Amino acid sequence: MLAPLALGAVWAGGRWVLALVLLAVAAMGWEWAHLAVRGRFGAAAALIPMTGLAATAALGLGAGAGIAGLIAVLGALLVLATAAASGKADPLWAAAGTFWIALGALAFLALAILPEKVHVTAYWLLAVVWANDITAFAAGRAMGGPKLAPRLSPNKTWAGFAGGLAASGLAGALAGLASGASLATLTGVSLLLGVAAQLGDLAESWAKRHFGVKDASRLIPGHGGLLDRVDGLLAASMLAGVMTLAAGRSPLLW
Repeated sequence: MLAPLALGAVWAGGRWVLALVLLAVAAMGWEWAHLAVRGRFGAAAALIPMTGLAATAALGLGAGAGIAGLIAVLGALLVLATAAASGKADPLWAAAGTFWIALGALAFLALAILPEKVHVTAYWLLAVVWANDITAFAAGRAMGGPKLAPRLSPNKTWAGFAGGLAASGLAGALAGLASGASLATLTGVSLLLGVAAQLGDLAESWAKRHFGVKDASRLIPGHGGLLDRVDGLLAASMLAGVMTLAAGRSPLLW
């Protein structure tokens, strides 16, 4: 259901991909606010989605990554202070989730609007993460075996972890063949993104166990919340964004 929407928005680019990211940030911010402030609406709950929306809008409207990142940092600090003052929230969790959502959204949007290899970088990232998610789930269910991190997520297995990484590497190799990028480089980077995606999944599982919930929300019938669907994408986007920023260009051009 969400995949065609994401693919279409990335292809359309510009205001369409910005609108998609803003909608996602609003939904994820609402979910995190509901968890972190334990259902009590107030200043802290309002600031959580507002931080991500302001940072993402700033980047999408041309303010630059530095200013957008600064908004995310300042917003998270404001959430920390407000949540602590309210006495009705988990300040560190509230602030950390606010920053995580904002930074992940900023990274994905930045990759989606790269002037070089437009569309392709975002499509590669989505393919790597989706292949990881689907195969990790399937391999874990089919093969079972030792648990990956039972204290964080009782259902994830080492078999699922290995299967997900293999799928990420294969997606990267296919992207390299299709785009003409360095096959070895893109496969290696895709494997790293696969690790990041699974760590992001574990991080959200840890958060849900902390708050004592099964899903971030019931926003998507039968699938939980949006955070449950894009936790790995947020983490992988951040790593891909850092690598792109460090190299000065998309991994497809390395």
